[in-house]
Amino acid sequence: MSDVPLQKKFEILSEITRAQHFAWHAAVRKLCPDVDPMEVTLEMWRITGEQTGDAYRRRIDRKLPIAPQIAAGICWSSECMGEDATLEKGANEREAFVVHRACPWQRWHEKNDLVKEDRPGCDAWFAATIETLNRALGTSVRFETLETLPDGGKTCRRRIFE
Repeated sequence: MSDVPLQKKFEILSEITRAQHFAWHAAVRKLCPDVDPMEVTLEMWRITGEQTGDAYRRRIDRKLPIAPQIAAGICWSSECMGEDATLEKGANEREAFVVHRACPWQRWHEKNDLVKEDRPGCDAWFAATIETLNRALGTSVRFETLETLPDGGKTCRRRIFE
C-alpha cells in the first residue's frame, strides 16, 4: 500500500467519506421509515455547519473584514474535500463570492437519486456556519445563493456579505 501516492489515497478517502454519508442516509430511511429523510439531512448539515463555524472562528482576524475571511475559509475547506471552488472579490471589502465549478457531492446526490437534497443541504450548512460565527463574533454576515449546479446552473455561486 505504501506505493500508492498520497494524493490517490486522499481521493479514495474522500470518496469513502461521501459513500459513508449516503450509506448513513440509506440506513436512516430503512430503520426510521416514519422520519422525513430531508429533515434528518438538513439537521446533519446544520450540526456540521455549527462545527465548521466553530473551527473557522479560531482563524478569523477581527481587524479585517469578516465576510471575505469566511468565504476564503469555505473555499479552502471545499478544495480540501475535492471540490472546484474559487474565491471572487465583491464590490467592496465587505463582500466576497464563493464559486463552485464542480462538486463531487452533486455527482453522489445524482447517483443516489437525491438531487432534491443537494442545494437545501448546502444552504443549511452555509446558514449554520455563518450563524455560528455571527453569534461568536457579534457580527451580522449573511449569504445568498445566486446559482447552483443541482438547479441547472453552470456554478454554485454564493454571495457572502456584511
